[in-house]
Amino acid sequence: MDHNPDRICVWPGYFDLKRSRRSGRRVPKDASVIKPDLEGLFMAAREVGLRKIKREEGTSHPRRPHGKEGRLWVSAAGAKESIGAGSKEELLQLIGGQWRQMQRDRKKQDEADTAKGPKAGDRMARSQRKITAPQRSNFKKRSSFKKR
Repeated sequence: MDHNPDRICVWPGYFDLKRSRRSGRRVPKDASVIKPDLEGLFMAAREVGLRKIKREEGTSHPRRPHGKEGRLWVSAAGAKESIGAGSKEELLQLIGGQWRQMQRDRKKQDEADTAKGPKAGDRMARSQRKITAPQRSNFKKRSSFKKR
């Protein structure tokens, strides 16, 4: 692949809360997220205001060849004109802060939904004994009580 100085490569591993700075996290802990993925990174970049973005799935970071995390290519000129980020570090911190906020909002929404309880028509969720589909497939009814 040819070198293009206008493109900035952004990996989801840069935002991993469980990684240390030495092992690859590039943003402070208050701008990092739990279990980063390419889809979340893309959505956060869109929310920040970036428009010239290209997703590349299934690629691995050179220092982490075992994980196929994917990467995002961002236009440096597009980032400068749309959000005013002059450097890659500014861009990463803006994306990380937005992504962290999105994750917090989603967690609050999930907590509110569980506190609200199941819907009126959902008989499976309202029942006392909840057997999911995988549990049903593992349950085998004995056909007879004969000796084997």
